[in-house]
Amino acid sequence: MIDFGPAMVLGLCFGFMFGTGCSLAIMYSIYMGGYRKAVEESLAPVPPKRFALAVETLQARRHAKAAAAVK
Repeated sequence: MIDFGPAMVLGLCFGFMFGTGCSLAIMYSIYMGGYRKAVEESLAPVPPKRFALAVETLQARRHAKAAAAVK
């Protein structure tokens, strides 16, 4: 068991570091891809229907929150 212990600890550490690091890198690249697309759509001369709908929904939520705060 003593011969297997250090190898197991190293394997666990490397597996955890690479596994977590790779998953974070993938999530970051997906996030940045979505962020770039959102910025690109927001700067377009004619915004897409989905973007316009999202902006209207957010504005409605803000107005509802403001109205609730005033009461």
